[in-house]
Amino acid sequence: MNVVVVILDSLRKDHVGAYGNDWIQTPNLDALAGESLRFTRSYAESYPTIPARRAIHTGIRTFPFRNWIPQQDDNVKLYGWQRIPEDQTTLAETLVDKGYETMLVTDTEHQFKPSMNFQRGFNVFDYIRGQTTDHYRPFYAAPQDQVSQGLLKGNPAAMKYQLSQYFSNNAGRQSEEDWLSPQVFSGGSELLGVSKSGKPFFLVVDSYDPHEPWDPPEEYLKLYSDGPFEGKEPFWPLYGSSDYLNESQIKRLRTRYAAEVTMVDRWLGRFLDRMEDLGLFENTLFMLLSDHGVGLAEHGVSGKPAFALWPEITDTVFLLRHPEGAGAGETSDYYASTHDVAPTVLGSLGIELPEAMQGQDLSPILEGEEPGNRPHFSVAYDNYVWTRDDQYAMFSRNDFEEARLYDLVEDPNMDNDIYGSQPGVARKMFRDYILEDAGGPLPNYDV
Repeated sequence: MNVVVVILDSLRKDHVGAYGNDWIQTPNLDALAGESLRFTRSYAESYPTIPARRAIHTGIRTFPFRNWIPQQDDNVKLYGWQRIPEDQTTLAETLVDKGYETMLVTDTEHQFKPSMNFQRGFNVFDYIRGQTTDHYRPFYAAPQDQVSQGLLKGNPAAMKYQLSQYFSNNAGRQSEEDWLSPQVFSGGSELLGVSKSGKPFFLVVDSYDPHEPWDPPEEYLKLYSDGPFEGKEPFWPLYGSSDYLNESQIKRLRTRYAAEVTMVDRWLGRFLDRMEDLGLFENTLFMLLSDHGVGLAEHGVSGKPAFALWPEITDTVFLLRHPEGAGAGETSDYYASTHDVAPTVLGSLGIELPEAMQGQDLSPILEGEEPGNRPHFSVAYDNYVWTRDDQYAMFSRNDFEEARLYDLVEDPNMDNDIYGSQPGVARKMFRDYILEDAGGPLPNYDV
């Protein structure tokens, strides 16, 4: 059996039709969900981009971020943001030893910074350049008419640099095929077409979109806008308070994100069509998941700052499609996570799981069976932690400062913080869930 894993960065669960959205067009995700087991309570075991992907590729939790070493060649200094450790075996390494042809195509630049190790085990890896602040082309070569359209609130110099680098990287686009997510899915389609060695294959298609900046072709923006937008474009949200945005800009921010999601969905659809044309769905285990969401001024926050662990950032998409149709169209409220990907792949293939893997094989759910018990779940993002059970969700700093508590039964969107009236519940969750899962006190780094 072949294996395909698709990762979509920053895709919010509540922006997909199959998860209840009724205004954003995601027909291909919705069709795929109809053929898949859809997890309704899925979360990355750690956020954001790199910790989530480390867990996907290794089946090992990055939380509680002990022995974190900031990467000297990376300007991101978040707890757990580091290379795949040398002593951890990747899923690709395991499968290549079992005779699989292993392939990766991605535009997620952070994985290919020096020594990050995400290409380990892949026979073929295609890194598509040009995302965000990838130092691909000189930033001062950016088309200034594009940069000048951007909203530069907060830190104008930094925002101007980020937009300049991005638009310089992507100068000269002639057609939609030149955008980055189309390049990723087209690259994945090409790899499907050349994988005819007789070996089974493992393919990871990792799209950084719909991560910001949000600059899809105009036809996608027209799907969600009433007419021309007057003002500077919010291509790139600030990470923090959204009070820098007025109502019109908030609406435009959401329009841009929705348009980006629909573009990604269209190109995912073309990739799925290619699989259909090649008859691959008949013998391919297919998984699709996102690593986190993004704030669009809900709860007064934009972007994804670590302190804002509300559903718009924590809740993810997770679909599991079996070639024999097991679980198709069904849902599961099991707490599925990023470190479950590798164990689920190996379990589905009948390959013994390496002892170091901490994730859960989710494949028994396809047959109506329950995998290992998870009455609660915990996640981490830098020096903040989050946990939930069937009744409550809470999050706080590593030292329990800034604690918040929400009743998920009465308040599923987590709008009303009840910590003030029930601090004991929050403290118990921190002690019994967070610290128990971490195996002791949480680290605190002076960065």
